[in-house]
Amino acid sequence: MAEPLHVELVAPDRTVWSGEATTVIARTSDGDIGILPGHAPVLGLLVDGVVEVRTPSSEVFVAAVQGGFLSVANDRVSVLAEYAELSHEIDLEAARHELERARSAGGDDEEALEHVRRAEARIRAVELAS
Repeated sequence: MAEPLHVELVAPDRTVWSGEATTVIARTSDGDIGILPGHAPVLGLLVDGVVEVRTPSSEVFVAAVQGGFLSVANDRVSVLAEYAELSHEIDLEAARHELERARSAGGDDEEALEHVRRAEARIRAVELAS
């Protein structure tokens, strides 16, 4: 078995998750990317979405992230998010209410759509983790 990845998922205010992983899946501006040990170096721009980390013991950690960067080099994965929270930190009912509020606020401007995407990502993180 290949050596595991060393993963750091950080936000400006804290380290959200750190440890060894067998896979990392994230959404970048170019689409979803899956990282396995031995992956070629890459730098990607994160979009609002979900980051999924699977550990060698088959635990799965899911986080909702808002923007940032993904860096991969020498089996080290750095997820540097503008904001991130693990699925177990998210109140699902509050997230659903937030999504409903964002949709009902209407507007087709970028800020309104951003609020909808962020609420959807929080809900998706909880659903993926359950």
